[in-house]
Amino acid sequence: MRMQFHREFPFERGVALAPYLKTLGISHLYSSPILTARAGSNHGYDVVDPTTVNPELGGEDGFRALVAALRAEGLGMIVDIVPNHMAVGGDNEWWLDVLAYGQGSRFGHFFDIDWEPADPALHGKVLLPTLGMTYGEALKSGELAITREGKRGGLTLRYADHLFPLRPQDRYEIEEAGLDAYDAKTEDGRARLHALLEKQNWRLAHWMVAGDEINWRRFFDVNELAGLRMADPAVFDAAHAKLLDLYAEGLIDGFRVDHVDGLMDPGGYCRRLREHLDARQTERPGALANQRAYLVVEKILGPGEPLPADWAIDGASGYDFMDDVSALLHDPAGEEPLGALWAEISGRSADFHVEEEAARREILDRSFSAQLDQAAEALHRIARLDYETRDTPRAAIRRALVELLAHFPAYRTYANATDGRTESDRLIFARAMKKARGTILPADAQVLDLLDGWLGGETGAPEEQRPLRDKAIRRFQQLSAPVAAKAVEDTAFYRYGRLLSRTDVGFDVATFSISPETFHEKMIARRATFPNAMLTTATHDHKRGEDVRARLAVLSEIPDEWSAAVARWRAMTAPLRSGEAPSASDESILFQTLVGAWPTDLSPDDAEGCKVFAERVAGWQTKALREAKLATDWSAPNEAYEAAAHALLMGVMTGPDASVRSDVAAFAGRIAPAGAANGLVQTLLRLTVPGVPDSYQGTEFWDLSLVDPDNRRPVDYDARRAALDRGENVADAAGHWRDGAVKQALIAAVLNERARRPRLFAEGEYLPLAVEGPDADSIIAFARTLETDAVVIVAVLRPTRALAAHDGMTVVTRLLHENSIALPQSLAAAQLTDRLTAREISVKPLMKLETFLSLPIGVLTSAG
Repeated sequence: MRMQFHREFPFERGVALAPYLKTLGISHLYSSPILTARAGSNHGYDVVDPTTVNPELGGEDGFRALVAALRAEGLGMIVDIVPNHMAVGGDNEWWLDVLAYGQGSRFGHFFDIDWEPADPALHGKVLLPTLGMTYGEALKSGELAITREGKRGGLTLRYADHLFPLRPQDRYEIEEAGLDAYDAKTEDGRARLHALLEKQNWRLAHWMVAGDEINWRRFFDVNELAGLRMADPAVFDAAHAKLLDLYAEGLIDGFRVDHVDGLMDPGGYCRRLREHLDARQTERPGALANQRAYLVVEKILGPGEPLPADWAIDGASGYDFMDDVSALLHDPAGEEPLGALWAEISGRSADFHVEEEAARREILDRSFSAQLDQAAEALHRIARLDYETRDTPRAAIRRALVELLAHFPAYRTYANATDGRTESDRLIFARAMKKARGTILPADAQVLDLLDGWLGGETGAPEEQRPLRDKAIRRFQQLSAPVAAKAVEDTAFYRYGRLLSRTDVGFDVATFSISPETFHEKMIARRATFPNAMLTTATHDHKRGEDVRARLAVLSEIPDEWSAAVARWRAMTAPLRSGEAPSASDESILFQTLVGAWPTDLSPDDAEGCKVFAERVAGWQTKALREAKLATDWSAPNEAYEAAAHALLMGVMTGPDASVRSDVAAFAGRIAPAGAANGLVQTLLRLTVPGVPDSYQGTEFWDLSLVDPDNRRPVDYDARRAALDRGENVADAAGHWRDGAVKQALIAAVLNERARRPRLFAEGEYLPLAVEGPDADSIIAFARTLETDAVVIVAVLRPTRALAAHDGMTVVTRLLHENSIALPQSLAAAQLTDRLTAREISVKPLMKLETFLSLPIGVLTSAG
């Protein structure tokens, strides 16, 4: 189970939860980053000191106490790690040393800084886009002042709450002249201060110039997070020493690597980490068992993109499965009408690729112009090495790069100048090249062919050219990944509202749904390639909770009803709109959010409850509108538009006219049982297909959360402990499904089966079972088998027409009577146990669903 530790939820809180996790069936606690992060961090990805355990979480002593509590219950510990970047500023001693000593700093090579950028004014300097105004304005206003403060002591430049260390060699000059001589309130003081600042190893600038001029790699476009050169062994050792020591002691059993595609050489990094872990495997006195470290990576896979097999990892962290199971829940019949509805409402294309291409071009221009320039310059240097290509203009290379990146179908490729491309990389590049040729200027078309070779298609380049080629390839690969993340997930996903359940982290939005047959194929491939990869359906990064997505998937079954509801609500809310604000598309997305996330126990007459829900949705709304970057933006908020959107939301949820609110609540209530059924199906599949299931904190009850910080709210563990202590089976808990206890009961039942049959779930075959009957395409069935041991899984898909009661989980008699599953010969004469009701089932080769199924899910196990 993934838990988010922070100042308000330190390690100590986890200690008390160890018995609950054990009873639920959890094998490992999976922790957010534990190293020292920026003060007040609620996620831990902004590490400032990788050599210590975060004191806000309880420090190393607190971590040891947590692990001891887990070990007492027989549980392991998995830790999330952040090798790609660090938070930078006055609390990062490595960064401060670089600012003080420049390239001569012992940490000068730790950060991915271009010390010789195209702008000669930045040679040997670090651009600091920190100012809230232009440098000239800051100097004239007196906002910049030399002081004696800071943890490092000595003379420092202060700007607002920021402190910047001055070069040590300037100390004598400053002391000799006196601090008053640098007072920017006078013209002479400004001139002297400016002259002093020009000599520093850094250059201050307005924060908005970062995208165009920054000369160091950021995490995406975040100015406070600087990329690390993790391929350098010294950097690797310094950043991992504490983690590896804790692993060697047996306090950590495995790692999840954050944003692996941000690294220069992801495969090389993973192999190096595996080597270090294997080398320390024989130590580990505090480990439960001497098992090899579990190692997974956070990796977004493009459509059809395989995870590289030579990284020495156990797999990815589960976004691919989250996408697969989500697509399985959607009715393909809803794709066309919902797409047409979205195009009509929004005036935008129903084709997601159109939205994606536009977002990629926009993000390249506004956030990654500097990195694009660096990549173009690196490629231009290669062009100048050959007389046949030396006349290729740098500007033409830049234009060709834009076209290539606008159509790139994956986060990145992994070529290098020595080995060239893998077959997977070749296919990815070929797809991008084909589309780029259709949009590039005719005069630049030949440049695309050059890029194809320089970026990994050519092998056998002269030895002296390889460093330049590797640098160019690295620049491109470390640009394509953040462009994909910011353009697709953080822009296009917020603009595209055909159905929000198909726009989440790692999703192939263009694929609306998949069949049971396709799902089976994917699971068989998963078992063959990465049988121990993580399986997740909810994370700290998801845009909508797993049960919000499950409920919204129901709309794919009833597109006409949804279309009528949206038209009705838009007409009813006309008095709440301010002119054309918010737009019809933003209002449509809001209605999806309200319906999808409406709490199962919220009455439209509950004024306080509606207000609390509205405030949660308001947080999502502001983030969604700004991430979309259409009517408003983080960098230039359109306060009038945001106010109009907020007024509409609050008018619906808290206004005196409750008609819209009641109608929305009624609609949410009608589809909630089918949404809950989808949620149970999704949970069951996560727990039983090949892989290691991951539960996100609190999602053992219904997860109707929205994007962070909503999905990181405090979890009521007392309620979850109380529900688990009741010991209800799944069938009984289904009678009061709205409280979420049925989902928890399912998790406990299946996880405890996994604990009883570890080899079956770790090594067993994945055997699709044939379904016969008129509803065969709406039922998925498979068996996990190993020798004489077996578990049979059956689930009803697209359950709107399958549920018998308006407000219950019982499946209609017709579906149970008219449909059957064919069991393998090995189970044809077996006696199976229904793990959801504890009933014994006599098996026949062809079993009608009515013999063992009453809920939308079924779990049958052999006596093994």
